[in-house]
Amino acid sequence: MRVPLLRTGAGAAGAVAALGAWQLAATAGPLADSPLPSAADSIGRLAGLFATPELWRALGDTVVMAVAGLLLATVVGVLLGVGIGTSPLAMHATRVPLEFLKPIPPIVILPVVVLVLGPTMAMGVFLVFFGCFVAIAVQSAAGVFDTDPVARATGRSYGMGRGEILTRIVLPSALPYIGTAIRVAAPTSLIVAVVAGLLGGGPGLGQSLLLAQISGDQAQLFAYVLALGILGLLVQGLSQWGERRLLHWHPQYRKEAR
Repeated sequence: MRVPLLRTGAGAAGAVAALGAWQLAATAGPLADSPLPSAADSIGRLAGLFATPELWRALGDTVVMAVAGLLLATVVGVLLGVGIGTSPLAMHATRVPLEFLKPIPPIVILPVVVLVLGPTMAMGVFLVFFGCFVAIAVQSAAGVFDTDPVARATGRSYGMGRGEILTRIVLPSALPYIGTAIRVAAPTSLIVAVVAGLLGGGPGLGQSLLLAQISGDQAQLFAYVLALGILGLLVQGLSQWGERRLLHWHPQYRKEAR
């Protein structure tokens, strides 16, 4: 019990220290004469934004794009990864295309997607999907491919068919790979959803950030940045909680629960 409390206290102290450093730098430090607003002004503006429907609408649009794109990427990525991982030939045949796509950021295809879909929520969902599904597919394929061959052989010796081996041996073995891929992709989905609005004109927090920047309202701009940071913490926390729930049987998580 003491360790979680200590971690929470250390995290809270770090956040307070960061805000204090920001306040000091913006009021009496080297950035006192810059357009950077103080932490107090930004937090006050954020508190005011919480009472407006614009902030909640922007948060809702961003979350919908991120979650829809991530779910679609998870379904397609896991299905594709399982299909690739069950065949060594397919694993080697798709390695080059997938490794080629992996480092390409969604922002590269943003102009083309905006031309085709326009500055809409569908555009943001597609960008999130593109930014997440390759990593999930690669990890899923690696998890399936690395399944213990002795476990497969044991299943066959007990008369299990290919489908039963896949569902009862292969997929449970690959779940740690898949869970880690989804946890890593969750913050990425949020980032891409914001970029879709910031650079592509789509709805959400990205568009709100862009409008605040154009209007020159720096306090409101940083208030939206704070809102985005809070949303990112929630997404990261939920993804870690979901991974622990999904893999509660895994030795690593059983050890952490003690």
